[in-house]
Amino acid sequence: MEGANAAALQPPTYGNLITVLSIDGGGIRGIIPGTILSFLESQLQKLDGEDARIADYFDVIAGTSTGGLVTAMLAAPNEKNRPVFAAKDIKDFYLNECPKIFPQRSCALFPQTTKVIKAISGPKYDGKYLHRLVKEKLGNTRLNQTLTNVVIPTFDIKRLQPTIFSSYQVKNKPCLDALLSDICISTSAAPTYLPAHYFETKDEKTGKVREFNLIDGGVAANNPTLVAVGEVTKEITKGSQDFLAIKPMDYRRFLVISLGTGAPKAEEKYHAHDAAKWGVIGWLTSNGSTPLVDVFTHASADMVDFHISVVFQALRCESNYLRIQDDTLSKTVSSVDVATKENLDNLVKVGEGLLKKPVSRVNSETGIYESLTKETNEEALIRFAKLLSQERRLRHAKSPHGKMPNHSDDRI
Repeated sequence: MEGANAAALQPPTYGNLITVLSIDGGGIRGIIPGTILSFLESQLQKLDGEDARIADYFDVIAGTSTGGLVTAMLAAPNEKNRPVFAAKDIKDFYLNECPKIFPQRSCALFPQTTKVIKAISGPKYDGKYLHRLVKEKLGNTRLNQTLTNVVIPTFDIKRLQPTIFSSYQVKNKPCLDALLSDICISTSAAPTYLPAHYFETKDEKTGKVREFNLIDGGVAANNPTLVAVGEVTKEITKGSQDFLAIKPMDYRRFLVISLGTGAPKAEEKYHAHDAAKWGVIGWLTSNGSTPLVDVFTHASADMVDFHISVVFQALRCESNYLRIQDDTLSKTVSSVDVATKENLDNLVKVGEGLLKKPVSRVNSETGIYESLTKETNEEALIRFAKLLSQERRLRHAKSPHGKMPNHSDDRI
């Protein structure tokens, strides 16, 4: 990457694996993957020193919506060319800022009527505080300057197709080299919750201007794991020097961590006898949430998990794929915007509790997550941290450009 320093992760060409981190969308529920990432980074620091950061170990970090914001926090450089945020800081960011991004209104005399009127008249929140905050934290950083490759999906409502902001594509498509702040605002613009985002980019060489009319990336890929793998696969197919001797469909070389943001438990989900009576307003406001948004975001997330898990099982490398998700959330905890102190604290507890749960996978027949092994998510992350550390050391040892940071406990 253009913004990387001498100690940055060397290309997969010099190692055995291609490392991918993916983070789902989910509004305030971004606290859950934030909590998990804090644990993972702490394990990497035990192996490689306290200055170790998530971006030092992954070839690509992908994130949608709130996951896109976390991605930027992990990969955007500060003035010292290190990540703007350590993973341990993400939780406090959400705890402090979410109540201002999603201000909770006092109870109206007729709450359901108020929701209906608001749903008709415009987005639930104006997004002004979020926009100012993101621009303040990310400044003038552009896509090409991230410390590792990032992939952030959005959806262009004028073109009616996904727009993927990818570090891999920006090399040949300067029009995609947008401000990271504009990308984050766009991928977070959930329909009915936050306003769509418009911005333009200009190719300095040709003078060509491209306009973007974007909403939440969850419309296309709420779980961006498959998008990230696809971006890497295209690079391999094109013969990129970063992936020499790696075949396009050799998924056994991938090491993937995919983090969900939680889903409601079975009794909190929707039922056909209720939905059969809904019109437009019902699909937008029923049961205290937004069923239409919930349906398409959870559907796309689970379909990606189905596909990836089946492929890794077929290739007998399922131990290289870790999906961490919780489908036991209560109605309030599973919301994307109930940013009360109590609910935000409960989300932290969900993340901490999820670490202690066994590694699970969704059953396509029942839609329920079931335990795969006795290994807990915490134990799996410790195992992955060791693999990530070993892979990084191997690449730096083999690369003519590799140079490990001068941590006192570095061992090559």
